[in-house]
Amino acid sequence: MPFPTPAKNKVAVIGAGAVGGYFGGLLARAGVPTVMIGRESFVSAVTRQGLALDTLKFKETVPVQASTELAAAQNADLVLFCVKSYDTESTARALAPFLAPDCTVLSLQNGVENADRISAITGRPAVPAVVYLAAAVPSPGTVKHTGRGDLIIGPDAPRLRALARLFEEAGVGCVVSDRIQDQLWEKLICNSALNAVSALCQITYGEIGRHETAWSVAEAVVGEALAVAQAAGVRPTGMEDHATALATVRRLTSQIAAAYSSTAQDLRRQRRTEIDALNGFIARHGRELGVPTPVNHTLWALVRAAEPRSPSV
Repeated sequence: MPFPTPAKNKVAVIGAGAVGGYFGGLLARAGVPTVMIGRESFVSAVTRQGLALDTLKFKETVPVQASTELAAAQNADLVLFCVKSYDTESTARALAPFLAPDCTVLSLQNGVENADRISAITGRPAVPAVVYLAAAVPSPGTVKHTGRGDLIIGPDAPRLRALARLFEEAGVGCVVSDRIQDQLWEKLICNSALNAVSALCQITYGEIGRHETAWSVAEAVVGEALAVAQAAGVRPTGMEDHATALATVRRLTSQIAAAYSSTAQDLRRQRRTEIDALNGFIARHGRELGVPTPVNHTLWALVRAAEPRSPSV
């Protein structure tokens, strides 16, 4: 399915929140027919007053369709799949009957396995994306953007290059990479180093980079995660060794210095987090590969313990 011009594509955002609201909102602002599918509170606010985008470059209310029903994704050319990683299977299963045969499903999620999980359930390819975005939903129907806002998708193919152009025309930086799995691991390691520390200490990314003790925890996480990646035969981009990996993580803390991690935001709102797909993923794979990951396991356990009605670890 080509992406000839934005006006000829229908986009459905599944799990409209900070990520889906930001990227879907920019597509809608550029004239792409877009429907936001999400929680009742978000949908009601957007239906009533439009999507309020408060970005680093502009503040604007964007009129956009919204629904609580997955059936609204029917006939979509592009689906932005933005649900939390723990809802991937159930959402993909419920969404599958409404997907057009030539629809492109783009996974804008934390973790490295979601696109494969979507594909296994829907029976069609799903495209993985690496998302670099600092954003939050301070109130229903409002997306507050505080840093970056770019995508990496792959592997390279004409269809994905056309998709990247669609995003670029909407003001979203989008790179097509033939090393998408390595890019996903780079993001996983950055998230694992920072998200749990931000959540447990309720501090921003920038504060982690400036706080000696907090940063020492991030350093330990990176060392363990790199060892797991090496054992798995993965070479995360920008992380050739421990020193370059730390430089990559530290650079991220300055690029989105004012932001709290999504894990921190979830704990503050007493919601379940995605820690299983971050430090939990590193710890599980370390155990399978015989690589010790005590710091990742401890961070995973502490965040799970802090979650509302968390099951025993």
